[in-house]
Amino acid sequence: MSDKLKNFLVRTASGAVMLAVVLGAATSIYTYALLLLLITVVGMWEYYKIAASAGCQPQRIVGMVAGIVLFVASFFVFEGLATASRPDADMAFGGFIYVLLLIGSSFVVEIFKVSETPLRNIASTLLGVFYVALPMSLMLFIPLMLSGGVWYGWYFLFYLFIVWGNDVFAYLVGITLGRHRLCERISPKKSWEGFFGGIAGAMGVGALGAWLLDGSYVLWLGLAAVVAISSVFGDLAESMFKREAGIKDSGNFIPGHGGMLDRFDALLLSSFFAFAYLAIMLF
Repeated sequence: MSDKLKNFLVRTASGAVMLAVVLGAATSIYTYALLLLLITVVGMWEYYKIAASAGCQPQRIVGMVAGIVLFVASFFVFEGLATASRPDADMAFGGFIYVLLLIGSSFVVEIFKVSETPLRNIASTLLGVFYVALPMSLMLFIPLMLSGGVWYGWYFLFYLFIVWGNDVFAYLVGITLGRHRLCERISPKKSWEGFFGGIAGAMGVGALGAWLLDGSYVLWLGLAAVVAISSVFGDLAESMFKREAGIKDSGNFIPGHGGMLDRFDALLLSSFFAFAYLAIMLF
């Protein structure tokens, strides 16, 4: 068996498993939260490895604990909203306070740490929380915002379909019509033609979501455009980090596909913009 065929089979099998996991995550708020927590934990670990390869000395334990606690505290709020019960305010508040203490402690730790790059170390530690854990915490609420406060897994799935639709159409248009490089310094293969093709494909998926879920076409088309544009820059941001670190993949967590960040980098940046867009449109 040739290496190319073997790699194709591995990628196909891994993709099928990944799809099954995503579909399973949409069955309840708890499986959904577990998937996002997995992305948070593995993604932060991969990020800190990238930061270390780039010459930083991040405080991995402090950052990982802060990110996990932030996500769990957000989950207590999310669970209360999704189940139409009173959010566990005490647990959520306690978690957020603990995160603040951990963030503050990173400065104290660096004072007593023997390092010539304390600024980079603190910055890379905190960036792990804000780059991975915070957007995954925001992702908890996005399906609820789309559904009007009632948990329904299809809203999460269509959000992912928008991201994937953007990726697929950008690739197809890029390889057929791509002539003008989008950001050659970071990703030589991306083109402006693919960029706009991806937006068009994502908006098509958004329109389908609005139709099937009986939602507002204006809201879904706007969301699709926001997610598509921010997803591209989410991919470029991760590529920028990897280029500085001199590595090809963020890890090997998903055989044939690379690391967790390689597969879900689009969610990281798009979550910020999607959450802000929905908050502005709905509240």
